[in-house]
Amino acid sequence: MELRRVPVPLPGLAGALDGLRVLHLSDLHLGTISLGARALRKAVAWADEERPDLVAITGDLVTRARGRRALEDALGRLRPRLGTFAVLGNHDVDDSRDPFRRPADLSDLAVPGTRLLRDDEAVVEVGGARVQIVGVDPSSYRRGGSRPAARADRDADLRILLCHYPDIVRRVPEGLFELVLAGHFHGGQLAVPSPWGRIRLKDLRATYWEGLFDTPAGALHVSRGLGTSFVPFRLWSRPEATLLTLGRA
Repeated sequence: MELRRVPVPLPGLAGALDGLRVLHLSDLHLGTISLGARALRKAVAWADEERPDLVAITGDLVTRARGRRALEDALGRLRPRLGTFAVLGNHDVDDSRDPFRRPADLSDLAVPGTRLLRDDEAVVEVGGARVQIVGVDPSSYRRGGSRPAARADRDADLRILLCHYPDIVRRVPEGLFELVLAGHFHGGQLAVPSPWGRIRLKDLRATYWEGLFDTPAGALHVSRGLGTSFVPFRLWSRPEATLLTLGRA
């Protein structure tokens, strides 16, 4: 597992938000036979050491209902000062071809300090600066009914968009969100080295596999995630937890 620290320069970032640290987790896929649960425990222990200001989790929380207890335990141990914010992924709403998934109903997820965003938003304050976190529901996203741009508060000092799918950056107006966090592709999960770079065997047509991208919609960070789908292992695509440090560009 890889624990990564990534600086994210943002033009016009308010001084009070310079140095804000966001722990980005994704694709936990709890409840199946894989290394995802162990990777999550390492990520939570790392968070306990690093003390991020905010935790963002971008979907595919559980693949089977039996993973819910591990999810709630991990969320209860995350204690960022501004809270934990999560969105669901396609596995959470039974929208996957993975034959091993048995989704749990997470609509009543209630862990102190954690907010599940389903086409809604939350606001936190940091030194007098307002940070808005907008979440996208995967079901409405796939139907084309999600409208995160309509929820964006243009008066907020920082707007963060959480969506399981990286391609959300194609659906929001330019410059509306400063930071977009996503997952879904697992960095390819199964990758084969070649003279032309890694050949990723999952979701071959993906545009944003992993890492930090400068897009018209804002800075986009795509996490490789912690768990797996279809097969219970990875190849040249290590699970990751990423600590993003925002700074003034």
